[in-house]
Amino acid sequence: MGQKSKGGYVFAALAIVLMMGGAMGASPKKPVAVPFGKNYMPTWAFDHIKYLDGGSHIQLLLDKYTGTGFQSKGSYLFGHFSMQIKMVPGDSAGTVTAFYLSSQNSEHDEIDFEFLGNRTGQPYILQTNVFTGGKGDREQRIYLWFDPTKAYHSYSILWNLYQIVFFVDDIPIRVFKNSKDLGVRFPFNQPMKIYSSLWNADDWATRGGLEKTDWSKAPFVAAYRNFHIDACQSSVNAKFCATRGKHWWDQKQFRDLDAYQWRRLRWVRRKFTIYNYCTDRKRFPIMSRECKRDRDV
Repeated sequence: MGQKSKGGYVFAALAIVLMMGGAMGASPKKPVAVPFGKNYMPTWAFDHIKYLDGGSHIQLLLDKYTGTGFQSKGSYLFGHFSMQIKMVPGDSAGTVTAFYLSSQNSEHDEIDFEFLGNRTGQPYILQTNVFTGGKGDREQRIYLWFDPTKAYHSYSILWNLYQIVFFVDDIPIRVFKNSKDLGVRFPFNQPMKIYSSLWNADDWATRGGLEKTDWSKAPFVAAYRNFHIDACQSSVNAKFCATRGKHWWDQKQFRDLDAYQWRRLRWVRRKFTIYNYCTDRKRFPIMSRECKRDRDV
């Protein structure tokens, strides 16, 4: 055998770890790139959506008159949802780019990605939240480890009966486990649509509303591609997925993160977390019951 440098051994060991992480089967299937019109349709301000390359790419535009948004054509109970987004570049303070799942009633369920713009040179903040039975207040905020305005990055949600996992470029940044046995509601019987929007939220989005949107920089543009949905499509009134247990995301290896994914999640929490409701004793003197199971503390 030829000699290897210390760095070479480290690289080889890392490669083995990465292969082991994939071989355990807990990573979601690779998303399939499909055009916008296959799964989605615009919902408001149609003239503020631009279609490029036959609809394989779109841009959402925000100006002082309106933002815009789109939604899935179908409703879904469990599955894997992904899209690639390039965030508003430059001075994006006051803007919010949202990608979320939501059901349609007063006690709704919701699974949120919200990207909070900032002044030029300051990092974007990614806020996630989970609503169950109309109750949210489960905010977590992180900085990203890259500039999300320079290139497309993948943002994905894996949702099954056992857990909800938020992914950024295949790295889990948050997990919300089914803690129904602890008295915590979990989204399981309300089909949800997928939504995305670009809108002005300068009353709260950047530094709690202190930084206002600079309309001289408008229009603000967020770019999208790869509109992937691999999920159980259900009617809005359905209470269960008719094919539950038969999909890849229902299988045993997707009921939890594998060891490598838990390590990546700990890395995100340790290096990039700026707020976690589980550790906020001012808002919540008694910690929420799901926090320990989600390994947030």
